[in-house]
Amino acid sequence: MHKVDLNCDMGESFGAYKLGRDEEILDYVTSANIACGFHAGDPATIRKTVQMAMEKNVGIGVHPGLQDLVGFGRRNMQISPQESYDLVVYQIGAIYAFAKSEGGKIQHVKPHGALYNMAAKSPSLSEAIAEAVYKVDPELILFGLAGGELVKAGQKIGLHTANEVFADRTYQQDGSLTPRTQPHALITNKETSIQQVIRMVKEGKVESLQGIDVPIQADTICIHGDGENALEFAKYITTSLKQAGIQITKINEMLK
Repeated sequence: MHKVDLNCDMGESFGAYKLGRDEEILDYVTSANIACGFHAGDPATIRKTVQMAMEKNVGIGVHPGLQDLVGFGRRNMQISPQESYDLVVYQIGAIYAFAKSEGGKIQHVKPHGALYNMAAKSPSLSEAIAEAVYKVDPELILFGLAGGELVKAGQKIGLHTANEVFADRTYQQDGSLTPRTQPHALITNKETSIQQVIRMVKEGKVESLQGIDVPIQADTICIHGDGENALEFAKYITTSLKQAGIQITKINEMLK
């Protein structure tokens, strides 16, 4: 039977600003990527999200981003490998401390937004991020774009890695995601989205916007928690995967 992890970005509220339906979505995912306060999130939100994930037996993940609240961490910034290392170590510390204080532990690290996409194409940034994760805890799992530089860097340094695919994004023929600034970057039809996901998991292929099949490995599927219909889509993808004979499994259990 095919197996796949299902992850969601969450903990992105801060102050009076509320985003997402995290508590409900946690019923349908196996891994939670928790914002660390740089692109979104605040201490109270981190604590509450960690507590909810533990209550629902969902893997706790660190979701470090660029220091850009206004741009939600989705704007590219010129940063050095050393700066990316420092950003990641610092933000791992935030989630690690809250998890430890609640009697839990963190499972994985997945960079957010621009940091994620920059690392996917930059060996030097990816190596710095992988080193940061490894030095904090070599047992952590590093999530990265399937086939991208971050996964390669994680494997090179000796980390467990997870090739991540996206349910709601289109792909280019080099295996990268279509930038959000370009037309047709997002898949809005849920049936199209689920067919793409099932094919990635079962066949190891995805059709690019250029109409070319691209090889891809799907260890974990990302769904975004900030969309208008995020909860409904989480329910839909869970049901559809099961109907397709795909077992939704926590990534740490898949890698045992």
